[in-house]
Amino acid sequence: MFDDKSILITGGTGSFGKKYTETILSRFKPRRIVIYSRDELKQYEMAQTHDDPAMRYFIGDVRDLGRLRQAMQGIDIVIHAAALKHVPVAEYNPMECIKTNIHGAQNVIEAAIAEGVSKVIALSTDKAANPVNLYGATKLASDKLFVAANNTTGGKGPVFSVVRYGNVVGSRGSVVPLFKRLISEGRTPLPVTHDGMTRFWITLQEGVDFVLKNFTRMYGGEIFVPKIPSVRILDLVEAYSGTREADVIGIRPGEKLHEIMCPADDSHLTLEFADHFVLRPTIQFHDLNNDFTTNAIGEHGTPVAGGFEYHSGNNPHFLSVSDILEMDTRA
Repeated sequence: MFDDKSILITGGTGSFGKKYTETILSRFKPRRIVIYSRDELKQYEMAQTHDDPAMRYFIGDVRDLGRLRQAMQGIDIVIHAAALKHVPVAEYNPMECIKTNIHGAQNVIEAAIAEGVSKVIALSTDKAANPVNLYGATKLASDKLFVAANNTTGGKGPVFSVVRYGNVVGSRGSVVPLFKRLISEGRTPLPVTHDGMTRFWITLQEGVDFVLKNFTRMYGGEIFVPKIPSVRILDLVEAYSGTREADVIGIRPGEKLHEIMCPADDSHLTLEFADHFVLRPTIQFHDLNNDFTTNAIGEHGTPVAGGFEYHSGNNPHFLSVSDILEMDTRA
């Protein structure tokens, strides 16, 4: 569905944007891929390796509605990946996080509607479910904005959906690059904030593929959640250091012990498919069917049991130490 299409990626110089661009160029023949971000150095560096004739680079901030509208002229598909994501940084700089993650989300919606975009998927996070930190709260607000945007188009404008997934192996700011750097410097035992911590775990390519697939599945208004494994923090320590010895330094501001992607409070809205879940909207759309049990490519989902929670601590699929290392080779 991406052949001869014009695609814009906000925050496109990040880990996701670069992998998404690489994947689109290898599998499809897009008319344009517009990288929209505010860091000229990252754009310059990305242009050295992603120099296909379809590539375009726009300096701009999602806080700037006018610039977003300029960038979205003639665009068919938008992936909204721009966000301030570092949990402790958001706790110390709350308004900056709100301006980018909430006001920026609304700007993306308004620009997409004004410029006649066809489909928009916004990237979310497990931290948006039952949030305890500001970053998660802003992403929950963003999710609600994108879902509700389907009610503002009158059935004539873009359709909007959300993809929510867990920690990406090896992405900037994740624990794996930190562990590898500390080990290379001979600094052990490795620091962990709590020795009972668990996290959902996904490779960057798996995240990209999931987003790609959901552009074909979506009607608009869904929150898509992949079925992915969990990891225990001490298994990560053992995988990279060879020992389970760790220096427990205490949970950081706003950090959770476990992550949730489908909260129990939303179990009445949750559908289970073969390889993913869908959270249906809490609001009734005027022009869309809120059923979603059969998606746009004919896959069928069933309602989960009342009180069901998709939780990194009780996930039936945990990675072993060898699984973690094997997954790292694919990251």
